[in-house]
Amino acid sequence: MRATARAFTNIALIKYWGKRDEELFLPMNSSLSITLDKFNTTTTVEFCSCLTVDVFVINNQLASDSEISKVSRFLDRIRAISGKDFKAVVTTTNNVPMAAGFASSASGYASLTAAATKALGLELDGKELSKLARQGSGSACRSIYGGYVEWEKGEKADGTDSFAKPIKSEETWDLSILSVQLNTEPKLVSSREGMKRTVETSPFYSGWLEGVEQDFLNAKVAIRKQDFKILGEIIEANALKMHATTLGANPPFMYWNGATLGVIQEVQFLRTIGIQAYITIDAGPNVKVLCQPKDELLVYDALINLSDVQDIHVCHPGPGVMYL
Repeated sequence: MRATARAFTNIALIKYWGKRDEELFLPMNSSLSITLDKFNTTTTVEFCSCLTVDVFVINNQLASDSEISKVSRFLDRIRAISGKDFKAVVTTTNNVPMAAGFASSASGYASLTAAATKALGLELDGKELSKLARQGSGSACRSIYGGYVEWEKGEKADGTDSFAKPIKSEETWDLSILSVQLNTEPKLVSSREGMKRTVETSPFYSGWLEGVEQDFLNAKVAIRKQDFKILGEIIEANALKMHATTLGANPPFMYWNGATLGVIQEVQFLRTIGIQAYITIDAGPNVKVLCQPKDELLVYDALINLSDVQDIHVCHPGPGVMYL
């Protein structure tokens, strides 16, 4: 019982920030994303009656006990659905800089979900895969699909109405997403801890919730109309509002560093000379810059010359999960 799947990372255009249920990964707000074509995770899952424990190998190294435990708990959910209680060897190859704001967990759990369910003979549609992937990493539910994806927060306590769905395929609107790499060191505050601390202690979080649903609705309209300027303005403001909530947490924390601010300022300068470019930043210091393909080289050249920029990965809308 063996299967291999590949899934791609996504960047959140409208951020998912905060959970209403920590165990089921139910979000406080709906979100929007673009699946990218550059970074992906390939996972092979093989179940066998000969195994007494799960084994997890990532990038040719045995994972830590805590990582194995987390994957085992997630596989237990899939085993319960299938009615088969075999242990598994999980082998993952990841070309994503982990724990640095590039959403490695999204592609990781999306590929794990697809491979594990396939290996156990479960034929699940995208909706059901999305629900499962969400329970490993919230943003993984969006990496089940390619292109432009929405994740409805849902209202039910059991999470059955909280899943992702596609709103525009990767072929229908090509944008350039420049992933500006500033720091690949693991974050001091994980996304999960950052969300929890912000929800529980930041006085700014109520303001986030008041505005994010309207951002979500307005961004969906901009995507459907393919209005890049409006979409860019919404997503940049949304990202800045999300990061502002962390400054009010107790204790306060910040995912940015000095280089992050330098990229933001450069992008804002580009707009003053007529180049439409907008930033978004997930839970890490690295910046993603959205522009139109016709401006891609101009934006790249402006950013690569900044002293703190280590690398720039040029991405475009990418595909959903695939079986290999």
